[in-house]
Amino acid sequence: MPAAAGARFPLAVKMIMIDLDGTLVDTAPDIADSANLMLADLGREPHPLDRIAEWIGNGVSRLVKRALTGEMWAEPDAPLFEQAIARFRHHYGERVAAKSRPFPGVVDGLEELARARFRLACITNKAGAFTRPLLDALDLSRYFELVLSGDSLPKKKPDPLPLLHACEHFGIRPEQGLLVGDSGNDVKAARAAGMHVVCVSYGYNHGQDVRELNPDAVIESLGDLPRLVTLVL
Repeated sequence: MPAAAGARFPLAVKMIMIDLDGTLVDTAPDIADSANLMLADLGREPHPLDRIAEWIGNGVSRLVKRALTGEMWAEPDAPLFEQAIARFRHHYGERVAAKSRPFPGVVDGLEELARARFRLACITNKAGAFTRPLLDALDLSRYFELVLSGDSLPKKKPDPLPLLHACEHFGIRPEQGLLVGDSGNDVKAARAAGMHVVCVSYGYNHGQDVRELNPDAVIESLGDLPRLVTLVL
């Protein structure tokens, strides 16, 4: 339901950008398996799934650093990190979609948005080496005209650059776009870009309730999104 005063529903937009991990797809099981295999390679103890899920959202490098240190922003020894990230990339590349699945309502929501002729983009902080293989494996690539990964541009969310790049790609003004995500990175990026943002109630937001971020709306499922938007021609 709407969560911020000032936004008028349905939102009049031309293009919708959607986050990947925690919004479209529950990727935590495969990420956790890969991180724990990496740790095993290094002779370290594994972490539980729920803890690793709280570390998702700032890209591969930061995830690996969190797995090594057990802290959100600590920096591990540089040679250890280089060894660890190589092992993580190896393991995750082999199982990027082994257990990952779209969240309930995602496919129905994408289908309805596509039928309504919204132009769709996937904007993620996930590394490009994993983004397209995951979308392809789950048959989600076909919905998106544009896919931007965390390493597609010089900066990633919460910087507004990916969002503004998408607006330029589609030839629209920022206020004609909408970002759908699950975290503070998404809200900060959207606000900095001057566009609306809707958050899903589930996902990976480092343990914080997404409602505390004051997005324009919070939805329980992507299937709820079509009733909040109207297409501007």
